[in-house]
Amino acid sequence: MGQHNQFESGWEAPNDGVYVEVSERPDGGNLLKPRRVRLRRGDTFPSLGNKNRKWTRMKGHHSG
Repeated sequence: MGQHNQFESGWEAPNDGVYVEVSERPDGGNLLKPRRVRLRRGDTFPSLGNKNRKWTRMKGHHSG
């Protein structure tokens, strides 16, 4: 089974990194001011702005 690219609030982060809130729907467009959080592996994702959003890991941002 493949690894998830989008995560819901309450799920555990699979890896250390910076995660950003994105629209779950393809026609949702980009969010103007998406929330960002830095999580460590096993941390719980915080609540989302609304039910049509998910968390995704930002590319190129590694814990350090």
